[in-house]
Amino acid sequence: MQQGPGGSETEVTWEDQQNINKFGRLNNRFHELEDEIKVAKEAIDNLEDASNELILTDEEVVRFQIGEVFAHVPKEEVETRIEEMKEVSSKNLEKLEEEKESLVAQMAELKKVLYGKFKDSINLEED
Repeated sequence: MQQGPGGSETEVTWEDQQNINKFGRLNNRFHELEDEIKVAKEAIDNLEDASNELILTDEEVVRFQIGEVFAHVPKEEVETRIEEMKEVSSKNLEKLEEEKESLVAQMAELKKVLYGKFKDSINLEED
């Protein structure tokens, strides 16, 4: 039982506990997504920097990292690969952003339900 405002007690039902647990899982996933989005943005920035550096180079054959090895690859092929990698990274970033928006909406709905029942007895906000 939770102590409600004015000394009254609010009973925590099984459904309430499930909602609280679901909110906790969504919140954890939200933080994971924020980290993944940050990494994806950095990867896109790095690819953009590599693309810009490639434009500035005069060499026809450049070193391109494949896994843990650097290979000598024609400049045009590297440009194509970098563009493909940027497209894949951008699509991944969009997918992550959409999932984040969905989580935010679900968390807002759960906040309404839980704050509606527990008022000030529950804290779902970040500190």
